Formats: sequence, structure tokens, C-alpha cells
Amino acid sequence: MTESAGRTAVETAPATELKKGAVGLWEGVFQSFSFVGPAGDVAILLVGTAAFALGATPLAVLIAWIIYGLWMVVPNEFSTEIVNAGSYYSYSARGLGGGAGVLALWFWMGENFTGPAFAVLGLSSFIYLLSASIAATGWVWIPIAIAVLVFGVVLSYLGIRPSLGYTMWAGFLEIAFLVVTAIIIVVELGRHNTLAPFTLTPLHGALNPLFLGVIFSVLDFTGLGTATTISEETRDSRRLIRRAIIIAWVLSGIALVLPSYALTAGWGVGAMTGYAKSPDPGLVVYLHYLGRAGWLMLILFTINSYLMYMVAKVNAVTRIWYSAGRDGVLFGRLAKVHPRLRTPHLLVVLFFGLIMVINLVAGLILGPEEAAIWLLTIAGVCIIAVHIVSNTALTAYMWRARKFRALTHGVIPTVATIMGAVVIWYSVYPVPAAPIGYAVFIALGWLVVGFGVAYYYARRHPELMKLAGRSRG
Repeated sequence: MTESAGRTAVETAPATELKKGAVGLWEGVFQSFSFVGPAGDVAILLVGTAAFALGATPLAVLIAWIIYGLWMVVPNEFSTEIVNAGSYYSYSARGLGGGAGVLALWFWMGENFTGPAFAVLGLSSFIYLLSASIAATGWVWIPIAIAVLVFGVVLSYLGIRPSLGYTMWAGFLEIAFLVVTAIIIVVELGRHNTLAPFTLTPLHGALNPLFLGVIFSVLDFTGLGTATTISEETRDSRRLIRRAIIIAWVLSGIALVLPSYALTAGWGVGAMTGYAKSPDPGLVVYLHYLGRAGWLMLILFTINSYLMYMVAKVNAVTRIWYSAGRDGVLFGRLAKVHPRLRTPHLLVVLFFGLIMVINLVAGLILGPEEAAIWLLTIAGVCIIAVHIVSNTALTAYMWRARKFRALTHGVIPTVATIMGAVVIWYSVYPVPAAPIGYAVFIALGWLVVGFGVAYYYARRHPELMKLAGRSRG
């Protein structure tokens, strides 16, 4: 069976495929952008960066944004060659062979199972910060977690257009809010504005704490390449997905770099140790400079960030699984499309069940905040491993296709891989104290098992591996 024959077979069975041409450029932009959850970063998550980078937090965010831009070369380049909902799974399969595709899939599944904790448990932790009485109940996080997951699952189940329609309009409003409020804070600061946060001056020239801060900020941009997971449903995909990724990357920089400066300067460049120790420093800064209205709006947009992320997460994960199952890998029996809604509905239901169990069990054992950090530690290691495989795949694919360009397909993917390896190293060494240390060992164990799974498919199903990840458009 040739690749063109496989494509023809798919095109003659529209009831079994995703809905082609259902969305356009801006839906693709916000499929990617929604993963960043910038209001959530502004309100809470920049604390991780500030704990190390202190007054140079904006510089750390800027460097992380540039690094992630290098990582986006892979989906940018592959999206013009391969149209497949499997994204990095399909790219790795076409570049390095089906076994490498399975390896990338397995690594990504490690993130797929644990990454949703950002929204499912993260929103609960955020709301707990706002109300001591709610936190004191010890159980309210459970209905909050269920509600966030149900919201994302239902919208994704109902179709790609309604789900991305929500993320698009909500995302536009969130960007506008963050940019306008950051400018207001900068204007109010007046003569207290300074370029010091974009230099090493607050760290007295030390590079180590800066790059530890960069590690946390890199994870803030995770997911910017996921417009590729809706490539089969996007009009003129080979042209628009590339644009969508670039626009999402630019918007994410605007939505995080400028506010990170406003927060740092607003708190006090020399006082960022206190910022890092505050449970809700973003809210404190907004309350001080923008009053109760700005504070309340940041809360609402933070909740919106978590919900946007959840919708985009379900969309992306279920399409990755669908692509692999369609190829006969892991999810074969469930790789079906709803005859009317044209969504991978069975995989949406599977996602709901698995994520519900994982998050509730972790939350009951560790508490919602600790469980979220624990699960996201695993997610961070796994997603970087995905990038490392796909970086190598791009180099191999373009060389074989005789389209190789030294800088774009050689130097940049190699540098991005080295950066990814450095981030993993500093994430796991020295091993954090328990229980986070256990998460590190679980992540590394998951990666090791992945090689065994890839070897199994390569040896036992070589014919499937030859066609794995082929272009569907």
C-alpha cells in the first residue's frame, strides 16, 4: 500500500476522518496560544522564575521566549511538508522511522497524562489562595477540578469550531487586558522605570541563577507548537499552520515579557525575594496599581487562562492519540470519529476518565497544590524529550528529501536539542527532595520504558511502522 493510496482511502471515507477545512488561521493561533495561559503566569506562575532570577525575571522570560522560538523551527518546517494530527509523533515517524514516532508518542503521552494538572489542579490551588475559608474545607478542590476538566472535555467533544471559537475570542481579550494593564503600571511607575531587569545587574553579574529562572520560564511557553495537531482540520494547512505558530509565539512574548517587566518594576527590582515568597504576587501588584477592579479582572482572566488551556489540551491530546490509533499504534480500537461532530469522541471520553483518576488520586494523596507541582515535574521532563526526538527527525527528514539547509535544519535543531538536554539536567539534578524527587524518577523511568515500546513496534509491526505518520493532506 503506497502513501498516496493510503491518502486516497482516507479521502473516500469522510465519516471516519476529522473535518477538513473546519477552521482557519486564528483558530490555529489560539489553539497554540491557549497553552501558555499568560494571565495564570502573571498572577502566579512567574514566582518560579522570580525565585531564582529575582530582579532579572524579565530577562529570564525574554531568553526563554527566544529559546522556545528556536524549538518552533521544527513544527514550522514540518508543517509545510506533513499534514497530520499526530504532530511531533508523525514528524518523528517520517523523519527517523516509525519506531522513533512511537518513541516520541510515548514521551508525549507522559506529558499528556500529567500536564493537564496545570488546569485541573492549578485552578483549585489558585482559588484556595483567594479564600482561606474555601481552602479550610479541604475538599472544595475536587468539584473545581471536575468542573475544569468537564468544561474542556465537553467543548472539545462538541467540535473543533466551538472549542476554538471560545479560545480565540477569550484569548484576544486576555492579551488586550494584560498589555493594557502592563502599560498602565509602567506609566504609573514614571521615573522609577529602569532597564536593569533586562540586565544581570540585579544578580550582580551571576549567570547561574538567571538560567535556573530561564528553566522555569521555558515551561511557561510549552504547547506553542500544538496548532499542528489541528492541521488536518485547518484550511490551506501547509501555509496557515506555519503562520499560526509564528503569530502565537509573537503574541505569547507580548503577553508575558511586558507584564513580567511591569510586575518586577512594580514590586521593586531590589525586593524580588519577597515577590518569590508571596503566594499571589501578581494579584498584589495589580491591587496596588490598578485597584480592586484590576485585581478582580486579573482573577477572572486567570480563571479564563486555565479554562482555555483545558480546551486546547483536550483538542491536542485526543488528536495525537487519534493519529497514532489510526496507524495501529496503542489506541487503535478507539481511533474513531463521531459521525456528526467529526471529533475523536471515544478518545475524548478516555482522556476524561484517565485524567480524572490521575488528578484526583494525586490530589487526595498530596493535596492539590503539591500534586500539581508533582505531576508538572513529570510533564516538563517528558515534553522536552519529545522536542529532542523531533529536532533530530527534522534534520534527517530534510537531508533525505534533499531540502536540507544548514542553519534551519542543522544548526538550530541541534542547538535546541542541547538546550533541551541542559534544561532536563537542571530539572532533575540534583534530585529534588521527596515527594518531587519521586516524580523525577518516574519521569526518567517513563522515558526508559519508551525505548522498549518503540523497539517492540519496530520489530513486531514493521509494516505499520513504514506508513506511520504519513501526510493526510
